[in-house]
Amino acid sequence: MEQTLLEAVENAIGYRFRNKKLLEDALTHSSFANAISYERLEFMGDAVLGLAISNHLFLAYPTLDPGDLSLLRAANVSTEKLARVAIRYGLHRFVRHNAPPLILKVKDFVNVVSQENHLVAYGGLVKAPKVLADIVESVAAAVYIDVNFDLQKLWVIFRALLEPMVTPDDLEQQPQPVTMLYEICQKKGKHVDIKHWRNGAKSIASVYVDGKFVASASSDQKDIAKLDAAKIALHKLAELLPVSNFMLDFCAGDDGSFVFGAAKHKLHELCGMKKWSKPVYNIEKDSGPSHEKKFVCSVQIATADGILKMSGDEKSRVKEAENSAASFMIRALQECNNL
Repeated sequence: MEQTLLEAVENAIGYRFRNKKLLEDALTHSSFANAISYERLEFMGDAVLGLAISNHLFLAYPTLDPGDLSLLRAANVSTEKLARVAIRYGLHRFVRHNAPPLILKVKDFVNVVSQENHLVAYGGLVKAPKVLADIVESVAAAVYIDVNFDLQKLWVIFRALLEPMVTPDDLEQQPQPVTMLYEICQKKGKHVDIKHWRNGAKSIASVYVDGKFVASASSDQKDIAKLDAAKIALHKLAELLPVSNFMLDFCAGDDGSFVFGAAKHKLHELCGMKKWSKPVYNIEKDSGPSHEKKFVCSVQIATADGILKMSGDEKSRVKEAENSAASFMIRALQECNNL
């Protein structure tokens, strides 16, 4: 690999390698002939990032129980999360390969990510190509080896690349796939069973609904395999269940107003499923002193029947006001039988 390309990657990640060969190997796909691929580095990087993030979460959230810590770690090292890191820093532009189909998958993913306006904890409208997450893990391993296997030094270098980290608040805003799978099937009177076993170094999770196989996924970590299997199962179930039953879960807020958890995210997904343009949000009202600001936001979407616009309740944060508008939009679509 040319020295200028290696320097471009070093500039992107903010680290100068002593052993440039490590970085070159970390960016080499197995399809590239007569070269060492990133597979061994990716193997190490998967474990190293998992441990580094585990350390961070353990110290950052001393009151979280092990189950919540596992969910948080899985969200921060998921294929979707790491693939977006690769895109953000342009690492996909430097991968050496001889696999043209990879380019098309990556290009589709890049286009979708460019339209996202929120943190994606569990995956967006297009499945992230695994190669993107692989190179982030392999580059992490290359850095880890280059700093003489010092985990703390790796974290100092790599943490900035992973920002914004998925937080407990983010997980509350975006329903966790395993939880969502159980809730949806429970409402439909169906029983979910997720079975685990190991195949060599890989942990495999398989989802069964009413005793019938639905989906399976594998990973070096059990919780990530479970998470990925649940996401695949949800996508398959979405094809079988009506969108209204699959997507909606309304409730009343403490003040009696209508609320909807993670409404912006769900409206975004809904527009994608319907092949509509992504929602556009605007601040309609901004009032009050700086320390007590109140906002009213609207959301507008272009459907096959025309432009729809809906305003939400007054909220103290723009994000909450946008979620309120999205909530009302989803309810309006349901009442108009557009779901």
